[in-house]
Amino acid sequence: MKIAFTNQKKKFKKYLEELKKVPVMHYEKDRLVEKISSIEIPTERTLEEINLDPFFDYRIFPDHILTGYPQWRDEGRTMKANDTILQQVYLPPFPKFSPKALFGVRIKDLIREENRCGFSYETLQGHVECGISYFILEEGKGKIIFKIRTFSKPGNFLTALLGPVFSAPYQTYCTKKALRNVKRILETNLSAP
Repeated sequence: MKIAFTNQKKKFKKYLEELKKVPVMHYEKDRLVEKISSIEIPTERTLEEINLDPFFDYRIFPDHILTGYPQWRDEGRTMKANDTILQQVYLPPFPKFSPKALFGVRIKDLIREENRCGFSYETLQGHVECGISYFILEEGKGKIIFKIRTFSKPGNFLTALLGPVFSAPYQTYCTKKALRNVKRILETNLSAP
């Protein structure tokens, strides 16, 4: 993890190259805390009828919370397993005035099933959290359901210490904002001709 007081966007490519060499944090999924959050997007359309490009380009979180720089975007292609994502997180969520924490995650799986799609990623060493997160879109009757399912624990002593008063509430805040952001993106795509 790196901490900066200015936006590091100009150095994203360099940081991404460094993160590609960083291993995934070791974890035992059954010993982690599971959280599931979801939001519904009313629609009669199927997942195949919706433009999911922003979702699969990791435009999950609003820009004032997190700026992601994925390996596939850097290489001009689509997401695949083992791709690395650089995350620049704003703590608190005020991009111009807050410290920026930079760390990474790695795509574990792409999920493409009938009526269900998404991806999962694992945290890299140095991340504030240790574990795996799933970002899933599912078709329901007259709706699409977006779910974020995480299995995690604090990634270091500091986040374990600050977890109850800072990390956990901030993670909950970010999750709610991500759910609303994806809903907004999908609703915009649904209304497009």
